[in-house]
Amino acid sequence: MLELDDLCTIAWEEETGSIIYIDQTLLPGRCEQMRCTTVEDLARAIRRLEIRGAPALGIAGAMGVALAAARSTERSLDRFLADVGRAADLLRGTRPTAVNLAWGIDRVIRKIAVAASVDEAKTVAAAEAKAVADEDELVCRRLGAFGEGLLPDDCTVLTHCNAGALACRCWGTALGVIRSAVAAGKNVRVIACETRPLNQGSRLTCWELLRDGIDVTLIPDSSAAYLMRKGRVDLVIVGADRITRDAVFNKVGTYMHAVTARHHGIPFYVAAPLSTFDLSRVESEIVVEERDRSELACSGDRQLAPDGVNVLNYAFDATPLDLVDAIVTEIGVLRPPYAESFRLAGRREGVRP
Repeated sequence: MLELDDLCTIAWEEETGSIIYIDQTLLPGRCEQMRCTTVEDLARAIRRLEIRGAPALGIAGAMGVALAAARSTERSLDRFLADVGRAADLLRGTRPTAVNLAWGIDRVIRKIAVAASVDEAKTVAAAEAKAVADEDELVCRRLGAFGEGLLPDDCTVLTHCNAGALACRCWGTALGVIRSAVAAGKNVRVIACETRPLNQGSRLTCWELLRDGIDVTLIPDSSAAYLMRKGRVDLVIVGADRITRDAVFNKVGTYMHAVTARHHGIPFYVAAPLSTFDLSRVESEIVVEERDRSELACSGDRQLAPDGVNVLNYAFDATPLDLVDAIVTEIGVLRPPYAESFRLAGRREGVRP
């Protein structure tokens, strides 16, 4: 079985011009590498959540453009760019709520748009996609270093979904903060919500932390509030799929944890790179992805709900920023008032205005 230390979640294979990734739908039972050789394969892998997590989707988007460029047979630069653009549009439509996917796509598209030839564009696309992946590791480690200061020397942390190495190239965002705190010698225990209906918490977060030797306890999503009331949780930290001027979009159930944490006086933190910020928009402008009925109505081959019953299966929810005590980024910890924090961060790093 592969170890995370032996393989990044997603990588560009220069020799074949293809994408290698861990199929996350097979975990925790099997950890296997898969290969994407076409953009259609990649789009299918993203829709099926074989590749998931905001930063990992950013990398996948960038590599998807490189893949389209490598596979294009067009020799006219204009037709080549149009060909790659169609592939980019296909990828962009796979996950509408997670902003990193479009960010990664657009970053490589901008680079190849100024290329002088098709051959140069192909070389530039592969180099930029690799740069996106390499930068992600550095960003996550910097983010973790800033965030570990928020964790007491001895604490129990609740997290929701998976914002770890599997959601990035490696290290992670919310779990990266936890990893950094443990590396600094802190005694950190983690409570991982199962994260229904696809169980990213039980399947992925528990798998990662167990392999790291970090104390982790799995709970049903519905018991988090009770544990907070019992004083069993010191803080909550989650990742993000998009941060607008007024809200944090993350795996559905996050808002519930934020409300409960505020009621019990427990800090609620978000860990996300600046590539997840979309400060040109507000919550009401964002499309929240709705996923297939079968994810709720079935468990494998077993039917969980009667035929004909209506199902509402949101993949994400939005947490108002007034419930967020701090946002950990690679340039530091942002705190309320967020309008001012975002303005300063944008001036420093060129975050989307």
